[in-house]
Amino acid sequence: MTAGDELLDLASAAGARTIFFVGTGRNVGKTTSLRATYLAACRRGVRGALAAIGRDNDGAELAPAQRKPRIFVRAGTVFATARRLLARSPASEILALSRLQGASGPLLYARAMEEGSCDLAGPATASGVREVVAELQEWSDLVIVDGAVDRIAAVADSQGVIVIACGAATAHTPQEAIDDVTALVARLRVERYDPAKPALQLEGALTASRAAELVARRETRQIVVGDPTQIALSGKAARRALERLDLRCLRPLRPVAVTVSSIGPERSFEPRAFVRDVAAATGLPAFDLYAGERAA
Repeated sequence: MTAGDELLDLASAAGARTIFFVGTGRNVGKTTSLRATYLAACRRGVRGALAAIGRDNDGAELAPAQRKPRIFVRAGTVFATARRLLARSPASEILALSRLQGASGPLLYARAMEEGSCDLAGPATASGVREVVAELQEWSDLVIVDGAVDRIAAVADSQGVIVIACGAATAHTPQEAIDDVTALVARLRVERYDPAKPALQLEGALTASRAAELVARRETRQIVVGDPTQIALSGKAARRALERLDLRCLRPLRPVAVTVSSIGPERSFEPRAFVRDVAAATGLPAFDLYAGERAA
């Protein structure tokens, strides 16, 4: 069984109709993880739909490292993209035009009529993402989204799960990469608040300064935000707040796995130890799609 199959199984076990792939930074294997899961869905006859959130591939103003990789799609796959990014080849059937805008202009929904590579695109807001996902679900069994951490509020309190990618490209040492992904996973796994217990409900985000103020006064009530993306903390600040405050949310998220890339442009980590340590630190199954390692 491939890592893509296992990621698909984790999503299925959670009853998910959407899988949102996010990363701790660039070049950590997020799109590779998405491709592996998409191909596993194709092999099983699952009707997968594809979308991407964030910056589109819109011309020469983007450096190569900033451009989203094109996605190879099988015939019959439905995807969201910008009208101006829909290539003549491979041939696609336009299913519907959207009122939403991406960085490259108006969006549409299309079905690939033959195999080939395409550009994915999506809106820049969480509400727009929700609309795109809802539309794609009309034509598919599973929506697979190349996402961004600040947009995953779109799957809060829904039939969606999250897979987080991390790796050597964004950290100088294995421990730095582990610390980054552990803080992110802990933030995304904040539980739903308990209405039977005292709570302080915040309007907007929990910032570093507000968290420090609450820690300093030894606040013991539940600190409640709308969803985990409104905890605007990372690294040591996030760990400190999560350790000392009872952080909760109204609309929880569901991270189900971590994927790791032990090789980066400037350094590499020992694959087996890295994936094992990520799994142990996050408490989630971890997969290295490049080295073929897995840990739980």
